Amino acid sequence: MDFEYSPKVKEMRERLLAFFDQHIYPNEKRFHQELQANREAGNVWVPVKLIEELKPLAREAGLWNLFLPRSKRAPEGLSNLEYAPLCEIMGRVPWSPEVFNCSAPDTGNMETLERYASEALKDQWLEPLLRGEIRSAFLMTEPGVASSDATNIACRIERDGDHYVINGTKWWSSGAGDPRCKIYIVMGKTNPDAGRHEQQSMILVPADTPGITVKRHLTVFGYDDAPHGHMEIELKDVRVPAENMLLGEGRGFEIAQGRLGPGRIHHCMRSIGVAERALELMCKRSLSRVAFGKPVARQGVTQERIAEARCEIEMARLLTLKAAYMMDTVGNKVAKAEIAMIKVVAPNVALKVIDWAMQVHGAAGVSSDFPLANWWAHQRTLRFADGPDEVHRNAIAKLELAKHMQVSADEISMPVTRGS
Repeated sequence: MDFEYSPKVKEMRERLLAFFDQHIYPNEKRFHQELQANREAGNVWVPVKLIEELKPLAREAGLWNLFLPRSKRAPEGLSNLEYAPLCEIMGRVPWSPEVFNCSAPDTGNMETLERYASEALKDQWLEPLLRGEIRSAFLMTEPGVASSDATNIACRIERDGDHYVINGTKWWSSGAGDPRCKIYIVMGKTNPDAGRHEQQSMILVPADTPGITVKRHLTVFGYDDAPHGHMEIELKDVRVPAENMLLGEGRGFEIAQGRLGPGRIHHCMRSIGVAERALELMCKRSLSRVAFGKPVARQGVTQERIAEARCEIEMARLLTLKAAYMMDTVGNKVAKAEIAMIKVVAPNVALKVIDWAMQVHGAAGVSSDFPLANWWAHQRTLRFADGPDEVHRNAIAKLELAKHMQVSADEISMPVTRGS
């Protein structure tokens, strides 16, 4: 395996870094000021003007839809291995991926549409998503069941002539708070009597369909994540055309496995970017503060943590690159162990580094004067999102045990899960 970045990726990386220096880092304060102004005006659920101003600049710079490989509709899309170092840079500023049309859950939803939707549905929904004109949400997790086991999902999708009728309640529907969110991908049961992994289906539901009620937004450690948001949504007798079904009835579990693999590794790429930025802040703070007669950077415990952070970030990056390489060369199914491993490792490494950075910052580290508390909350949430650590660890252990038992590793599927 050769993880040396190609000349193309090196050039794009330099272009992206320059874009960050010119347009992203200088606007970090403005982004939060605009959010606060919207909040004080009584409506934080509106698009941030800054993002919309920067999108055309990103397109002009050729930094648009980089996440979607092998698509005629997005010829600029890169392989997972090529995208990794660029996605890492985007992770350094959590709101920046949207500037490049590379933010979740839209990336996973666009990949799902590209792989599994009809051409008519692609024209209707994928094209405006690729242009960054609308946004989307993925409705899988439910409040009434442990959604870490996706076979528990109770939302019903029932055929009625030329339509399907949907009934159920979803929550942690990330992105559904944005007024630009126009389409949901909903997972539910079409046949409770089918095999355990053939009961579920996925269907496209326009956000303005009668019967949809956004009941509330859910905060994450007190953050509302506006205007993105994480919403609880009730679907009551929601009717959509039968042609909105993706791939066919009973294929939802299969689609979820295809969708969540890339989404998981994208999260990990961004987590490494956050960890790098936290280490950077930790070093700068430790060099500028004096305690007990010497700079904090000269304290033994600080140096030990800086060294350990560097080691763990490098290890996480290499595992991410290996997983990306395998996804590109042998496919997500064969790479399932590597995907599961990095999904456990990357958020935990980021959390550790952010926590150490907080310690160096003292009380300021948990305040809104620095971004560390917000980063920590997001990374802690990633230990649930797209599958809790425990589910991924179980999958890794089973794959390892299968090497020593009369059990085929192919019998162990990737976990299909998004949250609690």
